[in-house]
Amino acid sequence: MMGSNVTVCHAIMLLFRRLGQHLKKGIYELSNDLIYKSAKDLLGLFERKEASPVEVIRAVLGRVEERDKDINAFIFVDEEAALAQARDSEKRWNEGKPQGLLDGVPISIKDMVLTKGWPTLRGSLTVDPEGPWEEDAPCVARLREHGAVIFGKTTMPEFGWKGVGDCELTGITRNPWDLGKTPGGSSGGASAALAARMGPLAIGGDAGGSIRIPSSFAGVFGFKANYGRVPSYPEGAMRNLTHIGPMALTVQDAALLLTVTAEPDHRDWTRLVYSNENFANHLDEGIAGLRIAYSPDLGYARVDSSVKKVVAAAVKIFDDLGANVEEVSPGFDDPLPIFLTHWGAGVAGALGSLSEEKKSKLEPALRGFVERSQNIPLKDYTDAMNQRAALCVHMREFHQKYDLLLTPSTAVPAFEVSRRSPSGRGDWDWTPFSYPFNLTQQPACSIPAGFTEAGLPVGLQVIADSFRDDLVLRAAHAFEKVAKVNSLPPGF
Repeated sequence: MMGSNVTVCHAIMLLFRRLGQHLKKGIYELSNDLIYKSAKDLLGLFERKEASPVEVIRAVLGRVEERDKDINAFIFVDEEAALAQARDSEKRWNEGKPQGLLDGVPISIKDMVLTKGWPTLRGSLTVDPEGPWEEDAPCVARLREHGAVIFGKTTMPEFGWKGVGDCELTGITRNPWDLGKTPGGSSGGASAALAARMGPLAIGGDAGGSIRIPSSFAGVFGFKANYGRVPSYPEGAMRNLTHIGPMALTVQDAALLLTVTAEPDHRDWTRLVYSNENFANHLDEGIAGLRIAYSPDLGYARVDSSVKKVVAAAVKIFDDLGANVEEVSPGFDDPLPIFLTHWGAGVAGALGSLSEEKKSKLEPALRGFVERSQNIPLKDYTDAMNQRAALCVHMREFHQKYDLLLTPSTAVPAFEVSRRSPSGRGDWDWTPFSYPFNLTQQPACSIPAGFTEAGLPVGLQVIADSFRDDLVLRAAHAFEKVAKVNSLPPGF
């Protein structure tokens, strides 16, 4: 009998051991699967109690630990604070009292955006990490009010001055689609993190393409909301060129994030009147009958043939969806001189008064740009302001005829991480499609359109008239549903 009992006990132990292995495997698979869920899907899982915010943030933090050593998307991750936020969120969901629209959803913040208690170094050795860091930027404050789990800060080039993802403070940030390529900039850490599934949402900033360029290069969705739509504080160096906006893996998630971050904040004196709009509500209204202009080159850009091919195929989808698409140039000359005058004045104003000790810590090319920009004549600046105003009026007239304008997001796919531009000279001709619409302050997005033959993502830019953020999102969502462009890099 004793032998029989031992055999039975041994069998029971084996059963429990195997059951434990299966449970552990199941939990791991669930945790691993969570990093691929959209914010909308995660909220559904929380509501049905099929996953918890704690499980999700642990999965995201595990992904960061596993992958970021190769990508370098984060300058700072606070595991303890993230888990504490997730536990609070889990308690609210268990009590049936979720807080706001993003309760429990992980999100990263670009290093240019103030986050209370965490350093905001703006990618620069000139900023003292000791702070004090005593307040949140408006978008971060709104995210906390809506229960989002803020877990880290993403990398950026020094003061966001260039369109690639490296700086002397944090080193090189790499593109998950090809680690030898740049993810773009200046929100390159954000785009790389999203592409590598290190969180479903990110906050970026765009003063000359810094959301749309990296979104295009890394194959994610990025939205430069209309200037003033998302309150900003303190005012950036580039002043009214800089837009704060959502970055995500789906248009619907970006619309949800925009709804939260567009809530008002008294500290931004330039913000738009609050519309109390849920930007996710009208995504499915389609684009049939819309008048859409398509410009493959804006009349002056030189575009890589691989980009042209992908974008032209993407534009045909808008035709198939019932829109009236016409190939037409918007009819303005390259506004790069206007932009660089504004850009240079902003940089000179922000950094020109730094002490010699701090200037010596700036990236040499940035220091040279600051010093040259300090000599911009007042007449040149006022002329550029007048030319900018004329461009804005021109585009308002253009949109009396066309609801939307489609262009490539960039003129080239992602290039080598060691370069500031494809040529290596630091020129701007590879990004001619973004800065015009910082000057005009219009809403514009980059949505994944397809891939080059080398397997690199290509973005399509969708631009609407001033204040028509809803129309950009609606058109992008309609395209996304039909195009179904893969957003997951190989091996991820």
